[in-house]
Parts: sequence; C-alpha cells; structure tokens
Amino acid sequence: MKIFVTGATGYIGGSIATRLLAEGYEVLGLARSDAAAESLRQRGITPVAGTLNDYGLLKQVARTVDGVVNAAQADNPFVVLPFLEEFRGSGKVFIQTSGSSVVSTYDKGEFVDRVFTEDTPFTPMPEKATRVAIDEQVLRAALDGIRSVVIRPSLIYGRGIGVNSSSVQIPKLIEQAKKTGVARHIGRGLNVWSHVHITDVVDLYLLALQRAPAGSLFYVENGEASMKTAVEAISRMLGLGGSTAEWPIEEAVEFLGPGAHLTFGSNSRVKADKARKVLGWEPKGPSLLHEIEHGTYKEIYGP
Repeated sequence: MKIFVTGATGYIGGSIATRLLAEGYEVLGLARSDAAAESLRQRGITPVAGTLNDYGLLKQVARTVDGVVNAAQADNPFVVLPFLEEFRGSGKVFIQTSGSSVVSTYDKGEFVDRVFTEDTPFTPMPEKATRVAIDEQVLRAALDGIRSVVIRPSLIYGRGIGVNSSSVQIPKLIEQAKKTGVARHIGRGLNVWSHVHITDVVDLYLLALQRAPAGSLFYVENGEASMKTAVEAISRMLGLGGSTAEWPIEEAVEFLGPGAHLTFGSNSRVKADKARKVLGWEPKGPSLLHEIEHGTYKEIYGP
C-alpha cells in the first residue's frame, strides 16, 4: 500500500512513517522546505514539496495513494477537506489524529472524577470545538464510502521512532524545572491524565490501517497518573529529591501560554477498551514514570 503521512517530520507522524516503512509500506510525506525533503528522502520516505494549505496539491496526492494518515494540524478543517473529497466512494482509508484533550475542562490542577469512552457525550471547551467538529466530519465520511477513522491519543511519552522530535507535556515540565530549580505542577497537581507510550500509539495506527471499520473512533491509553505524580518523578530524576511546588495558573500561563489550562491543568481520563477489543491492540511500552526516571527523559535531561 502507498500511504501519505502529513507531519512525517514530526513526533507522531514521523514515528508512524518510520514504522510503516519497516512494515513494507510505500510512504509519502509532506515537505515544506528543501531541508525537510532531504530529511525524508534519507529515511526512505518520498517527499512531496508543499504545505498543508496547498489544496490542489493535496487533492492530486490523494488520487495517487491508497490511504492517508493526517498527523498534523488537528484543528485545521482545510487539511482534511481535499482528502475526503477525493476519497469519496473509493473505500480508501483516512485516519485523522485528534487527542483526548477534547474532553478536558478548566480544572486548575484539581481532580475531577470523570472517565470517557468513545460513547460518552461531552461538550468541548471553546478552543477544542473546531477539532471535535473536524472529528465528526471525518467520521461522517464513512457514509460517503471512505474508511474513515479518528484516533484520540492521550498524553504521549517516550522517544520518537526514527525522528528527533518529542512530545510536548513532559518535556515542557522538565524544562521548567531545570530552568527554575523547582519542579512545579498547576495548582495542587491532583488532575489526572491518561497516557500512552509512542510505540504503542504507532502500533494502534498500523492496526487501524489494516482493520479499523469505517467510521471508527478510538481513544488511546495504557494507564493514568496525576500531574503531581509525574512532576514528583521529574523532581527525582533531576536530583531535586522528589519535592514539588504548586504553580498558580496565572504564572503557568505566562510560561506555557494559554494552552496551560487544558494541556497541563485539566483532567483527561479516557479508556481504550474499544481499541483492545476491535483492533486487538496490546500495548507493551514502558510506564510513564519509568521513562521519566530511568528511560528516555533521564537520558536526555538527567544530570
């Protein structure tokens, strides 16, 4: 199969593209610069020169491939549009990368006892409303003869596969602790996020390409932890003795930007039972705390 991957130079898309190559797929990736094109070429990925705004180019690519994995700009409806138009009636697969942050609310580091499955109704916060609308558009495309799939990973951690880029949340918290000498969590840090190792995420994408029914939605997780627990592990890894400090949301926003509310101060608890049952997904990656204290993050950021 020939698969086009958006975000093939990034953390999620790059890891998926690398694994697809190893499994014998022909992979195309979007390249916004000559340097990006050369990087893709060296990895065995066929570069497509252009950007996610090149509507005509994306429609042209769609005609030449068997499927698309969109792992870039989950909040941009015009990225999915050309593929859904060209794939109509073809039975081709289109996988949209979303995220479990769509179910998050402004919790300021407090625990909220709610856990979501694919069937749990919710109203997204304003900044996630467009993403949810795009997810629903992709799912409805199954009615147009497209094998459309939406995947919502939770907090992803671990070293990228074949790429140098990494996840967002854990590195940001580590960088803050290294810069200030104090490991911080928003508020009391009691808010809980489900999480999953990057290798397990990639496994699920491959299974979805191979066997996901049209119109499928999957959450992705293999455990959960409070932000305080994660930050305590960061503190131990950096030699700070496991001590942490509360971080008022006002100060956190200054350092992390407005995304701090949902990315670091919210609860995002989901269950991936559907992926296990429907796709036969069996996550095996190391735990989040192990990766922080003894694995990837220790190797990259440790003293």
